[in-house]
Amino acid sequence: MTTQMGLDFSLVAQAHELVAGVDEVGRGPLCGAVVTAAVILDPNRPILGLNDSKKLTEARREKLYDEICEKALSWHIARAEVEEIDELNILHATMLAMQRAVEGLHITPKMAMIDGNRCPKLTMPSEAVVKGDSKVPAIAAASILAKVSRDREMAAFELIYPGYGIGGHKGYPTPVHLEALARLGPTPIHRRSFAPVRQAYEARESLIEV
Repeated sequence: MTTQMGLDFSLVAQAHELVAGVDEVGRGPLCGAVVTAAVILDPNRPILGLNDSKKLTEARREKLYDEICEKALSWHIARAEVEEIDELNILHATMLAMQRAVEGLHITPKMAMIDGNRCPKLTMPSEAVVKGDSKVPAIAAASILAKVSRDREMAAFELIYPGYGIGGHKGYPTPVHLEALARLGPTPIHRRSFAPVRQAYEARESLIEV
């Protein structure tokens, strides 16, 4: 068994074929898209230090992002927008975004390994791996691409929608975010199907009616 920074390569060591790792970022936030990534790593170009993106510093994630994009055999970042999340619900929107990530690869994998406990509908065999971003290198790589991509979007939204602290909390329901939501009201990037956002809309509508 070969390990690297705590990741267990035994899960993919016997595959002997192209395996795509797939992960998502952004299921829990109140605003913004859910972002997914699919990565097929090159066994001849190893990337040291891969791990669950949440366990890495921002600087380390940024460095690994560039290295993954350079060394991977194929990678693709996809998303489901706020409107799709509100229409489909967050679970189905996430599955759709994962499907898009795999379909966007310019190399078709023989198998997809999905972080979590369920798989999207794909044209190739797939396997769900709970905490896969800490076990499978390709899933860890996907988690890094998805997180860095989404974090960059949140930093941009901080400038477009000042006062909400989006660049800091990345859209998650922190006390700062909830207070700003109640005070300023929802923005176009807030997910109306999520209870705190829906309540903020209803509160503002009641004020207008009065």
